[in-house]
Amino acid sequence: DLLFRLNTESGVGSTKLRLPNQSQKRMLKLLAVAVARSSLASKIRSNVTREGSSFQVTDPSCQCLANDASWKKTTRTEAKCIFIDLGAADGNTFAKFTENGYGRVHDCPSGGKWEAFLVEANPQFTSQLTALSENFPGQVHSLAEHAAFSCEGTTSFNIDLDKTHNQWGSSLMDDAPDAKKSGNVKVTVPMINVAKLIAENVRPDDWVMLKVDIEGAEYDVIPCLAQFKEAGLIDRIYLEEHWWFSSVTPARKQAIATGKQQLMAMHVDIPTYYSSS
Repeated sequence: DLLFRLNTESGVGSTKLRLPNQSQKRMLKLLAVAVARSSLASKIRSNVTREGSSFQVTDPSCQCLANDASWKKTTRTEAKCIFIDLGAADGNTFAKFTENGYGRVHDCPSGGKWEAFLVEANPQFTSQLTALSENFPGQVHSLAEHAAFSCEGTTSFNIDLDKTHNQWGSSLMDDAPDAKKSGNVKVTVPMINVAKLIAENVRPDDWVMLKVDIEGAEYDVIPCLAQFKEAGLIDRIYLEEHWWFSSVTPARKQAIATGKQQLMAMHVDIPTYYSSS
C-alpha cells in the first residue's frame, strides 16, 4: 500500500515514516473516499443523545456536524506533519511526538516541518499548553479549555482531581470512574468540532496524526468523523476506547466499530493504542 509504508521495529516509539509522493497520496485518498461513502455511509448514525448515556450538551441543537460548505480551507502552501492531540493534558503526548514517539519528526514533509493542535478541556492544564504555544510560535496551537466533540456548543466537563495520575480521568461523561471518585466537579467549556478542525487546517499532502484519548467522548466523535467526506485527510488515528464506562452501551460500541471500519476503508490507519499517561 503506497499510503501506509510504515515500518514498526519495536512498537510505536520506533515507527519510521516513509511518505508517499503527493500525487499518489491525493489519488488514493480521493478514490478511497468515494468507495467508502457509497458502501458504508448508510450504516453510520451519530447523535449526541444516546440511550443509556449520562452526557448531555448544554446546547440542545448540537449534534453531529460532519460537513459544512462554510468551513474555510487553509491557505498554507507547504506540506507538514500535523499532530492533533485530543485530550492533550499538560502536553505529555505532544512531548512524545517531538521525541519521535509517533514517528520520526525528521521524516515529516518539507524537510521535517510540523504543526500541533493541542485540545484539552481541563483548565488545570491551561498554563502548560499556553507555555508550549509560546515556546513553539506558529507550530503549537493551544486549544486549552475546549472539549473535543462532534459539534460546537457548550457543555459541562467533569474534573478528575487526582494529580497523582495527572488528572487523566477528567471527562465529558458523568459516569467516568475517576471523575465520579472526585465527586463530579464540573466546569463549563466550549466544544470544538473535530471534523471542522481538520477541514480548516489540513492540506491533502500533509501527514496527519490524530490522537484521541477523551474519556468516553470518542463514542460520539469517531462515528461522526466517519461521516466527514474528507476524513481520508487523516493518515493515522491513535484511538483509546473507554469501553468499560457504564454509558457505553452495545449500540454505542457497534457505532464506533462501524465508524472505524468506514475510516479504514478511506485508508485511515487505526492501530491498537493505549496510553499510560
